[in-house]
Parts: sequence; C-alpha cells; structure tokens
Amino acid sequence: MARVCQITGKRPQVGNNVSHANNKTKRRFYPNLQKKRFYLPEEDKWITLKVSTKAIKTINKHGITAVLKEAKANGNLVL
Repeated sequence: MARVCQITGKRPQVGNNVSHANNKTKRRFYPNLQKKRFYLPEEDKWITLKVSTKAIKTINKHGITAVLKEAKANGNLVL
C-alpha cells in the first residue's frame, strides 16, 4: 500500500539534500504514518487505518465518527 494517510491524504513530498558545498540531490520527505486500530461504537467493530500523527490528534479532538464522515466527503478515505 502507498505511503498515504487515509484520513488527511498526506503523501510524500519531494525536495533536495543540500550538502555543505551546496550540491543538490533529490530526496523524499515521508509523512509520519502509523498503523492504528479505532473502535466504531455505532457499528460495534474495530477498523485499522494507516494514518499520520496529525490525523491521530484530529481524531482525538473531534472523534472517529466525525473525522471519517469528513474524510469520505473529501474523498480521502480508502477502506
């Protein structure tokens, strides 16, 4: 599976390694993804999502149900 957050849609970004001599070579900045299980009380089941740490903080703040609804509306959620 790709390195994409299932809630926020964060993806790897491209940038440069810059040496002391100012030589530039391409590199990738990866999002901090974690595999995490969440409990859905409405459906009485557990789901496993690959989410960024920012998404985990958002889920803690707003709740899993509201965040899943918003992610489906944005088209980010892939289950």
